[in-house]
Formats: sequence, C-alpha cells, structure tokens
Amino acid sequence: MPRKVNSGLDYDDGYDNYDDYDYDYDYDHEVKDDGYDEDNVASQLGKDAKKQGIWLCPICSYDNDETSFCCDICGAIQVYAPNYGKQKVNPASKDTRASAMSKSHAQISIATPKTNNLVDVFQSKRPNLYEKVQPDYRSAESNGKGKEALILSSPDNASESESSYSRENKDTIAPLSSNLNQLKLDKHPIYNRKTNTETQYQPEEWMLIDKGPGTLQQLNLAIVGHVDSGKSTLSGRLLHLLGKVSKKEMHKYEKEAKEKGKGSFAYAWAMDESSAERERGVTMTVAVAYFDSKKYHVVLLDSPGHKDLVPNMISGATQADAAVLVVDASTGSFEAGMDGYGIGQTREHAQLVRSFGVEQIIVAVNKMDVVGYSKERFNFIKSQLGAFLRSCGFKDSSIIWVPLSVVENQNLVTTTTDVRLSSWYRGFCLLDAIDSLQTPLRDVSKPLILPICDAIKTSMGNFAACGKLETGAICNGSKVLVMPLGELATIRSIERDSISYNSARAGDNVAVTLQGINSGHVLAGGVICHPDYPMQVAKHLELKILVLDISTPILVGSQVEFHIHHAKEAGRVAKMVALLDQKTGKVSKAPRILKGKQSAIIEVQLDGAVCVEEFSKSKALGRAFLRSSGTTIAVGIVTRILEHES
Repeated sequence: MPRKVNSGLDYDDGYDNYDDYDYDYDYDHEVKDDGYDEDNVASQLGKDAKKQGIWLCPICSYDNDETSFCCDICGAIQVYAPNYGKQKVNPASKDTRASAMSKSHAQISIATPKTNNLVDVFQSKRPNLYEKVQPDYRSAESNGKGKEALILSSPDNASESESSYSRENKDTIAPLSSNLNQLKLDKHPIYNRKTNTETQYQPEEWMLIDKGPGTLQQLNLAIVGHVDSGKSTLSGRLLHLLGKVSKKEMHKYEKEAKEKGKGSFAYAWAMDESSAERERGVTMTVAVAYFDSKKYHVVLLDSPGHKDLVPNMISGATQADAAVLVVDASTGSFEAGMDGYGIGQTREHAQLVRSFGVEQIIVAVNKMDVVGYSKERFNFIKSQLGAFLRSCGFKDSSIIWVPLSVVENQNLVTTTTDVRLSSWYRGFCLLDAIDSLQTPLRDVSKPLILPICDAIKTSMGNFAACGKLETGAICNGSKVLVMPLGELATIRSIERDSISYNSARAGDNVAVTLQGINSGHVLAGGVICHPDYPMQVAKHLELKILVLDISTPILVGSQVEFHIHHAKEAGRVAKMVALLDQKTGKVSKAPRILKGKQSAIIEVQLDGAVCVEEFSKSKALGRAFLRSSGTTIAVGIVTRILEHES
C-alpha cells in the first residue's frame, strides 16, 4: 500500500524576523482640521480613561462612549454599562475608521439592565441585545441592474437611529449583495453534490441485462491458512493442472527452485513471483490468478499466512465470496495453527474470513501423504477445527471437508487414485467442491461502489485501480468519483484477467484505467463511486465489536490499528458505550475494560479519515477489524458515523 504522506503549512517560515514590526510609538501629533484629535486618544491612556462618559476597552485600549455596549474597534463587550441604551451620539462612530458593523453596534438602542452582573444581563427576561438585533428578511428589492438583493431589516421596536442608519446605507448594501449573488462557488463534486439517497437511484438499462448463456459467473475465492500449510503450492498446482501454467513455465520454475535449494517450492513460484518472496519462501502479498471450472470463472486470491503479514491478508481477502482454508495434517503443524493468542493463523484467518461476510468455506486438509492418509487423523482434525468454525458462525452445511495431497496430486481436480484414501473417502475432489459453492447476490440496482485494493501502472504507462465491484456497474466512458479526495475521473478501459471488456458488474474483480485524474490521488484504501452518491469520509465511528481471544484487556485510550475494506489507519478507543449479551443482545452499562469473548459497543477515534459507510447501508464498507501488537483483537461492524469529514 502506498505510504501516506501528511503535509501541512510550515508556520515557522517568514515569522521569525521580529525586526519587521515597529513597537516604538511616536506620540507627536497634529490636530486635524475637523477638530477631532484621533492620535491624542492613544497618548492619554490612563489619564482620560476615567473621564466622564468614556470607558476604556481592556482589549485594544480604545476609548469608547459609555453608551456603547461593545468596543467600536474590536467588538469587546463592556462588562459594566450603566448608561448603555441612552440616546447619545458616539463621536467615535462618526469620524473614526471603525467598521460599519461596529458603528451599527454603537447606535443600537436598548433598555438598560439594572444590574452590575454580566451574567444577569443575559439571563434577564427583559429583551437583550441579541433579541433586539435578530434580523428578518424582507422581500428582495431590485438594485437597478436586473438583480435582486436581500435587505436586512430591523425589528419594529428597534431604535430610530438604527433604522436611519439602515436607510442611509441601503444604497451601499444593495450593490454589495448584488455582487455576492453574482459569485459562483467552485463546482467541487463533494461540496456541491446532490443530496441523493439510494432509493432515488435508478440503474441504467444496460446494467440490468444478464450476461450471455455461455458466460461463466465469477467467483472470488480466497486461499487462507497457517504459514507453510501449502497455500501457494496448492494454488500453483491447480493452475498447472488446469492449463494456466504451461509445461515450459513449470520446467523453468523447477529448475530455478532446485538451483536455490528449494525444489519443493516450484509450484509456489507460480504465485510468488517477487524475488523477496522466493528468497524467504513465504507469500508476502495477496497474489491474484484466474482459472475456469465447469461452473465458474474463479479469481484465486492467494493470501500470506505469516502472522506479521495479516494486514496484507485482510486487504486482499476482503474481496472473497468464499474461502479455502488450507490445513497441514502433519503432527504438530495442525496444533501450531490452532494455537491461540495470535500465534496460530488457522484460528485467526478463520475468524477474519467469517467477519468478511464469507459464509461458505472449504477445509482442504493438505499433506495427508505425510500421515499415511490416516482416517483417524482426518477425523481428529475435523472434530477439533469443526467445533472452532461453528463458534465463528459457520454452519455445518456450509463447511466442505476435503482431504488431499498437493505433492502427490491426490484429490485435486480428479478423485483420488490412492487406495489408502479412496478406501474411506467418497466425497468431492477440490475442483468439484469449488463448483458446489453458491455465489452471493450481486446487487447492480444500487450505486457504484468499488473499493480500491491496489493501484498499478499498466504496460502502456497508464494508471489502473484494481478491486472488486461490490455494487453497481461501470462501462467505458463512465464518470466516477474517486474518494476520499473527491476527484472526478473517467473510465478509460476495463480489464479482467488481462482481457479488455466494455463493462463490469457487481462481483467482478477488475482493473480500471482512469483518465482525468492525478495518479497520486488514486490510493489503495480509497473508493471509486457514483458522482451523485459519494462515500462518507469520517474518523470518529461507533462500532459493535466482538472481542477475540486476547491476553491484554481493551481499555479506554487503547491504541489500535483500524482496518476497513482495504484501508488501514491508526486510532484509539475513545469511549465504552455499552456491554452486550452475546445470546440475547441485551444492553448493559458501559464496562471499564473489555476481555476476551465479550461483545460491546465502543467509539473509535482515528488519526486520519477513511471511506466508510454504516453496515446497514453497505456491508462491504461497514465491516471493521481492530488489531494491536500484531494480533487481531476484535472484529465488528460500523453502527454509526459520529463525525463526518469534508
């Protein structure tokens, strides 16, 4: 994910030279022809402030007439105004350079409070300043240029001096208002957008047209599991058996792997293409590959299994419609994957996949050849892991168990030929199990939502955003809005598996080339959406969470990593709102701490804003995950957005 750089104004530049400011006042002055000595007022501070009928402003040291409620220069309120409201003309309001607003304050007439306490002035039931000057709007009057200008009118009981001032300045206000009416705001897509709701959205006809009868449905399949369980090897072998990796390429991988002393990693190298991944022998980012089964066009999302790379796994696997959980059947390896407190990634990946909204899962029990295709070992794994999957929310009818061996090519695309396995297993092979899955509902009747998983440079030098369409549809030439910056762009081209298409619908995993936008504004974690239905951007959220197995309780102020779709942001727990009963949902008082297996409603304050929607409006943008110290500590949903960002 591209690193976010927050840059702001440098307030130190140009403000450290204090010699530019002259603090030496020259009190030599001349009396002006009009008889009003303006400079003499400043030179007589402390002497004339006590003169009868004058009060000294404590802020700007300006001498004001005692009838003024506030300072003519800075607007500071006079704390004690015994003569305020008496009909007396303030000379300063006539001849000084005080603003028109301060003059109007000086000329407002109001009943004098009979108390010296300022608090009593504002708590008094008598009409006060703010009740007197509350404006109302008269009908617009023509300013002589064919434009209409709104004129502020004072209440009926306002003073005669205020009304006369309004009449005198009417000719000034009207042209000013006319000029303001002629101003046009920037046509920014966010701030001047239509306030539309999803119920007002009407999809275009081409969006509702079904694909041809010979077109395969797309299925996004995440491959997850503990490190070294054989996920990349399984994916590479599937691609090779289905013809997506040629014999020539496979021979090249085998040769290169043997030269580096990693002959068993040959199939994994079909997925792990970077030198760092091949050197370390682990998948570091989510690798995407494609193959066709009898029923589906499958998008394979090979996820990293190392505990330090779970954020990468979250970013990629959130696109999944279903998952394959790969388990190492060898003695000790399965138990390591089931270890708690963030060490065993079998547990953590299963919890995360379920919180992604995935309801169907295939458990691929790999390396059965190591345990001699033992039925007892398979049943032990099934009983242990099955109980945990049910606790995560998976139903027994949605779990498919497939014993296999990737190295010996047993039970992958065809039924097993090894007697040790076929003697007791009569179920699906892995490919048939994938075809038995059901695709979730694809909603094209809602506005476009395309969370950006990655931003890449194409071979033609263009910039493309990759991700899965959650709702809606797009076609070449469509106008879209790229959030959170709110930049408008145009869809130039759409690709799936390096093949160009004219359109894409909900559920499709695509790479869209954008034009009319700076490439630096398209970042992983952003969202491409309909221009009239922009995503909300916020950093203060209310979450309903389920705390996982944790060793350290969650407190108010706890620092967390906040994950939502493909975005990650630092934050903290701002407030404990309530504790929930997991069975009944009954709400109890706010707890002081949260322990493992507890459900609660909390508020989270993020350091930076993210694209987000309430779960009730968008499930894809409403699922959240909290991590701390390299461990997932809670999963949940966004129930409310408490503070919106512009």
